[in-house]
Amino acid sequence: MTDFPELPARAFAKEDPSPDEAFYSFPRFVAHIDDAAIAAVTGLYRETLPTGGVILDLMGSWISHLPGDGDYRQVIGHGMNSEELAANPVLSRYFVQDLNESQTLPLDSDSVDAATMCVSVQYLQKPVSVFRDVMRVLVPGGGVVVTFSNRCFPTKAVAIWQELSGQEQSALVALYLRRAGFAEVEAREVLPGHGTDPLWAVLGRKSK
Repeated sequence: MTDFPELPARAFAKEDPSPDEAFYSFPRFVAHIDDAAIAAVTGLYRETLPTGGVILDLMGSWISHLPGDGDYRQVIGHGMNSEELAANPVLSRYFVQDLNESQTLPLDSDSVDAATMCVSVQYLQKPVSVFRDVMRVLVPGGGVVVTFSNRCFPTKAVAIWQELSGQEQSALVALYLRRAGFAEVEAREVLPGHGTDPLWAVLGRKSK
């Protein structure tokens, strides 16, 4: 991959190379992290997402973990299963798209105030291209919040992800955002995972 000439050629390969569309063809109405990690995601969103803003919830499903008291002008959902997205009560609208096939989002440039991606970054095979287009649709000064734990569908997570620890994964996601062109990048350990799912976050901000 030209975005990462220093990595092995198969760093972004998957154990199951079949189309993701088939894997996500049936809905999974489950939570992918435990209650404590969900609360930590919600708290982070409350801290970082702009009140009254347009929010893009990337690689989502039937729950978005947004604060119940969040006053957002619009929440745009994206995912791989239309039934899951249709069941999400906070979405103003949504679209289905395989980001491993097409990294261009069907959104105008400078049209989104903030973007979120919860427990899904490990499935991206062209992460820099995805985050470069996320940066395109963000308004100047807009931010992206990427959160993840130690859970995944192992046959669909990219090879390099499964070789790394949580802190190393944070460094990898931070590298994704820097190579995509984000002006400010910050990695956080949000929840250490003592008796609960761990949670890490990487935040990026577009230049003003």
